[in-house]
Formats: sequence, structure tokens, C-alpha cells
Amino acid sequence: MSIVSAPGAARRGELLRLSTLFVRTLREDPADAEVASHRLLVRAGYIRRAAPGIYTWLPLGLRVLAKIEAVVREEMTAAGAQEVHFPALLPREPYEATGRWSEYGPNLFRLQDRREGDYLLAPTHEEMFTLLVKDLYSSYKDLPLTLFQIQTKYRDEARPRAGLIRGREFIMKDAYSFDLDDDGLATSYETQRSAYQRIFDRLGLEYVIVAATSGAMGGSRSEEFLSPSPIGEDTFVRSAGGYAANVEAVVTPVPDALPVQDAPAAHVEDTPDTPTIASLVACANADHPREDRAWTAADTLKNVVLAVTRPDGRRDVVVVGLPGDRDVDVKRLEASLAPAEAEPATEADFAAHPELVKGYIGPGVLGPQGARVVDEETGEERSAIPYLLDPRVVPGTRWITGADAPGHHVFDLVAGRDFIADGTIEAAEVRAGDPAPDGSGPLELARGIEIGHIFQLGRKYAEALDLKVLDPNGKQAVVTMGSYGIGVTRALAALAEANHDERGLAWPAHVAPAHVHVVATGKGQEVFAAAEDLAAALVDDGVEVLYDDRPKVSPGVKFADAEIFGVPLVVVVGRGLADGVVELRPRAGEAVQVPVEQAAAEVARRVRALLDA
Repeated sequence: MSIVSAPGAARRGELLRLSTLFVRTLREDPADAEVASHRLLVRAGYIRRAAPGIYTWLPLGLRVLAKIEAVVREEMTAAGAQEVHFPALLPREPYEATGRWSEYGPNLFRLQDRREGDYLLAPTHEEMFTLLVKDLYSSYKDLPLTLFQIQTKYRDEARPRAGLIRGREFIMKDAYSFDLDDDGLATSYETQRSAYQRIFDRLGLEYVIVAATSGAMGGSRSEEFLSPSPIGEDTFVRSAGGYAANVEAVVTPVPDALPVQDAPAAHVEDTPDTPTIASLVACANADHPREDRAWTAADTLKNVVLAVTRPDGRRDVVVVGLPGDRDVDVKRLEASLAPAEAEPATEADFAAHPELVKGYIGPGVLGPQGARVVDEETGEERSAIPYLLDPRVVPGTRWITGADAPGHHVFDLVAGRDFIADGTIEAAEVRAGDPAPDGSGPLELARGIEIGHIFQLGRKYAEALDLKVLDPNGKQAVVTMGSYGIGVTRALAALAEANHDERGLAWPAHVAPAHVHVVATGKGQEVFAAAEDLAAALVDDGVEVLYDDRPKVSPGVKFADAEIFGVPLVVVVGRGLADGVVELRPRAGEAVQVPVEQAAAEVARRVRALLDA
């Protein structure tokens, strides 16, 4: 039986000759490389930098990319999805209709044609899929339907980093399901979720499925597929009991409210030179000790001033109150405020609000306790400085916090009795050891590379773009949608991160640019003739061969190239040929000597075993 790259497609293998292959390896790391995948993919000649966050794909890199895409296509098709292909250059109007022309903010590449018509380079294609189905389908009998594409996407990342992991141009598989009702959506969602598991299993990628936020995508349910990696840009949590979530999606368990009738009255105390939580705690213990125990940072209410910028450019100051032993996690904050962006307040923000006394800010000037203004958009009255509390700050809890005057703090300020807020917000950092929201035990933190994200979009896009079909009763019904994305180039980078050593890449056989790397070392013609015969025999048996046939390159250079290329099996035809043997070097494992006449069969057997693993 011949070895093939795709199941059921019996054919000859392929032969790539290094003497003619368009590739150059580098001995030094690129200056801008921060992580192993970026460093090694560039050094091995798989990709080349064209601009910040933008890469050119070379032949070896394209071969790996094509194999990943093939797995994605096979499993998507097996799950009942049909492939289409949209342009990357899209008109403004559909994105204006859904609000995402402005919601995406500066992350969107916008441009104009010669007639000053507005266009964008697509970050995702929800609008176009929705309009396509609206154009062609009108009855419930046409549903359910799932469409997908593998297409280039564009996002103007402020800080492109880590090579392919966070770029401005990247390849994504995006799929969209269309159903008549929520039950149909739930079924489509589970079908795609299972397909994703098969895809990542076949690629040999370790992954964790975690609850996630929907962000600008919208929708009622969202999960991410993360490949655990210390260089991952996402932090996630998991418990021994099975809970797993992206850190932005963690919901804080809310304590029970406490009785307030026996709480002492709030009192302002002198606390000079205490602008930080540490200095406040030290002062409280020295000058205002409590009888039962020492004061800690957890007894203080920290009020963090932030500037929130909305997609339309409006900038507002917001204050988040949280226990003083916690810091604000900006990613969690922005997930709660999406699509707005947040940053620490500037001196100009403080100047616009002189009631905010740095280091001594308390609830007295915030939220419902503070000044009121009329909202320009709604015309309704609101807090001049919105005040949002961490869920742990429940009614009846007592705090030390700022008294809105330099060198003064309030002690025994009781939530619900002495102050209230405009709402709660999930913005505090999540720590290892925090309780899981479902009660399944303490949380542990890890990092991961996002390789997939699935959403139950619901009717957001269908309503905005008027996608309706006739239901069984002949009435118009809004279609409900799901969205399912895989970062194809991210998956390649994640595979490189998980499969390398200090010498170079070490690809799994299913995605490697070739199954076998034949290296001819020596000056004698008989070495090259034997290597040529071996390579030809392997190709005839369906094996993909990378053959180093360069005649005037030293063995040291050839071996270094073989290691950095990362092909799973290396066969060295060299000095052992005089004794009738060649050396078989697994990229990971011990080298063995194999008789020349048995080499092709043994190598093919090993390749078959790797592909069947």
C-alpha cells in the first residue's frame, strides 16, 4: 500500500531537491524574533518578513500550510459544511449596517477607491456570509446550512508580535451556520465543536476548550480552543473539577451580603503620606490598629481611574472600585466594556475632574454620590464619573478607602449603607487559588495560543441585515447563526512552538513539508547514486522526500539544515555505504544503521507508522 498525504488518494510521492529548491537557511536569529516559532520559521526558510506583522510564504512553509488547510477542509466537509470564497476587499455598507465599521475602531484597515467610495480589508466575513444566504435562500426548507472559507484576514494590530501568532495579515478558516431556531443552532454548534476537536487531534496539537467572551462578535455562547504554551498571549484558568475559561470570561463568585445594623459608623481619620495601598495599610496598623487582627490590603477599597474610549472616539473617565489586594486586569476590563478600549487616566483626565484627589479617591465623589450630567447620546441623566464595583464589594462589607481629601481616609465605610455604585464589573485580576465559579475547586493559571474560537451568534447579524426565511407556517422568521473560526497560520505557529528543540523544528509527520529528508554526504559519485536510488524508491512508494543533493556543501552544513528543517526522518547516505549501510536518524530518537537493500522498505514502514499514529 502506498503512503499518501491525504487518506484514500493513492499516488506517487514527491521529490524536492535542495539543489534547486527556493530556500536559504540562516545561522543567526532574526533581530525582531521574540519566540521560537518566529525565530525558527525564518531561519529555516519557511517565511520571510515583508513588513511588521506581514510575511511572505516560501515553498517549505507553503507545504506545511497546505497540509494544515487540507485537514481543515476534510473535517469541515465531513461535518456537512460547504466551501465558498469571498473577496478580502469589501464595501463599507454591510459593516455600517451592523455597526462594526465603527466598533472595530483603529483595528480596521479602511481605504477609498478613486471615486472616494469607502472599503475595508476584511477582519472577518459575518456580513458577507449573511448577505450571500439572504440573496439565495428564502425558505426554512433551505436550512440548516453551514458555509466556510479559508481566506486571508486583515487587522491593524497596534503591536504585531511573535511572528505568525499576532500579525496584521493572517489566514483563517471561518464558517457560519444558518438555522431556523435556537435548537438548530445548538445542534450546528455542537457539530462544529466536534469537528474542531477532530481537526486539532489530527494535527497533533494539544488543546484546551475554554469558556470565552464574545467581544465585538456578539452572541450568547463562546468557546476558545487554546494550545497551552508559555508564550501564549491568552491567560486561561482551569480547575481539577473540569472548569476551564479564558481569564476574561471568569465570573467572580459573589459573596453573600452582610448585615449592616451592627456596623460602626464611618469615620474619617488622618492618614498622612499614604497615596498607595501599602502605605495606607502600614499607617492603619500603626495609628489605627484593630483589636482582632492586623489590617491587610484586602480591607481597603482601591478606586482606579480609567479612561474609556468608545469606537466613535468619545472618551470618558470611569472609576473601578475593587479590593486593595487586587489589580485591574485591562484585558478583563476591556472584555467587559467591549467594543470600547480602556487605559489608565492621564494628567489631562485628572485635570478635567479636580474632584479626583490622587491617592485619596473615595466613593463620595463617584457614581450616584457624585455630580450628575446629561448624556449627550440618550438625553438621560447619568453619573458624571461612572462608578463600577468588583462583585466582591457586596452590601454590608466594610472598607478603608479615600476620603477625597489629601492625607485622609474613611474607615468602616459600608457598601450599600454609605455608598452605592452604577453597577458591577469583572475587571479584577484572577489569581491562582481563586475558587472556580462552578465550585469545582481552586483555579490554576496557564497560558495558551488561541487556535480556534466558536460562537453562537444568534440573530445579531441576521436582524441587522434582514436575513429572514419563511417558516413552516408561512411566516417570516429571522435566521439564527453560528460563527466558527480557526487561525490556520496560528495553528502552524502553535505546532512549531510545541515541536522544536535547540537545534531546530521537529514537525509531526502529518504536517511536515516532507516525510523523509535524504542527505547525501561525501564526494564519491557512488554516494549520490545510492541516495538518488533510495529517494526514487521512496517516491515510488508514495513517500514525500526532501533530498539534499547539493554536491559541494559540507556534511556539517547539511546536517544543520536537516535539523532546522524539522523533517521527522533523516536518512544519511555517506561513509557507511562502504559497509553496505545507511544511517536512519529520527528527528526525535536514536539513530540506527540499516542495510542499503532494506533501507527503502524500512523507511517507508516507519513513515507509515508515523502517519498512522
